[in-house]
Amino acid sequence: MDRYSGFRIVLLAAPSHLATVALAAFVPGYSGGTVTDSHRLPDFHRSNCRQRYDKPRFVSISLATPYETRYLVTPMNQVIAEDRRPILTRKEQPTALSAFAGIRDRFPFPLGTTSYIVPDNILPNVRLLAKVVDDVEIVVFESDEISNLPDPEVVEELRSLAESNRLTYTIHLPMDVSLGHADGAVRRASVDKCLRVLDRMQPVRPLAVVLHFHHEAYRNGIPAADIPRWQTALHDSVRDLLAAGVAPHNLCIETLSYPFEWVDEIVCGNSLSVCLDVGHILMNGYDLTAHLDRYWTRTRVVHLHGVLDGHDHRDISAIDRRILAQVMERMYGSITPPVLTLEVFNEDDLVKSLQRLEDFAQ
Repeated sequence: MDRYSGFRIVLLAAPSHLATVALAAFVPGYSGGTVTDSHRLPDFHRSNCRQRYDKPRFVSISLATPYETRYLVTPMNQVIAEDRRPILTRKEQPTALSAFAGIRDRFPFPLGTTSYIVPDNILPNVRLLAKVVDDVEIVVFESDEISNLPDPEVVEELRSLAESNRLTYTIHLPMDVSLGHADGAVRRASVDKCLRVLDRMQPVRPLAVVLHFHHEAYRNGIPAADIPRWQTALHDSVRDLLAAGVAPHNLCIETLSYPFEWVDEIVCGNSLSVCLDVGHILMNGYDLTAHLDRYWTRTRVVHLHGVLDGHDHRDISAIDRRILAQVMERMYGSITPPVLTLEVFNEDDLVKSLQRLEDFAQ
């Protein structure tokens, strides 16, 4: 089964708990053009991951590495054997994106998308996108069970691809970090996780680093029951990140479903940047003009994606032209424009988004 872009999951018989927790929580879904909010797995895949079996099964997982690991898992979810072997990646073939080679040169701002466009590892995605976009957003997830953090060899290849194709990278830090957690140990562990990712990805010299300010109890747009305490913990986490050498202007805090003014003082008081997510703003009914006016000078990354039937990260074809024109006016009018990232997770949505964006090309 090969359903997830950015890495490969091969379930030789059936998934075990080893894959269940990590996949259901942190992996962007790929299901023929359908992903759910906040980059989570579609419910169909969640339910399939909860099956149980009465004898050992093989589970084969490969992430952002050139290797595939096969696990033999017991009915009690114990790993009793594993075998690591090189991946035989599929041959790169022309796709619908081939028609958009060079489109990046028709805009006076950096054009980007995610590293999860086709169901393969990071490197094949980057190679596919190298002539289409200026920037690739690498969405990193990392838990105790599973991680897609690239091996040093993959990072070096990413660096080489950037040099030879005029590419840059933005790094989306893990979405499961709890920088606002009430438990200091959990909060510090989240800071450490962010620093591990940044240390590994340092050779590619990221143009920007995107970070979510939320909590593990993030529900219905409310990041925490005690907002003042959550804000204090976020202050402490930002202090720790900056003390470790993270450049404040590179750290872009993303607009999510809660009112962004809740973190305004943290962002502005620490000279952080903003990742202005247009899709999230529209989905949650916030005033786009107000956000553009307030945060544009701090914005280093713009996430652009559509909303369909209450789900975001769709193609942008249904976005009102007046809204797109408002964003494009800011992009064209900037001396140093931010990266415009089409934050979609499959080829069909990317092709449709590029087709719509052509209306505004030079």
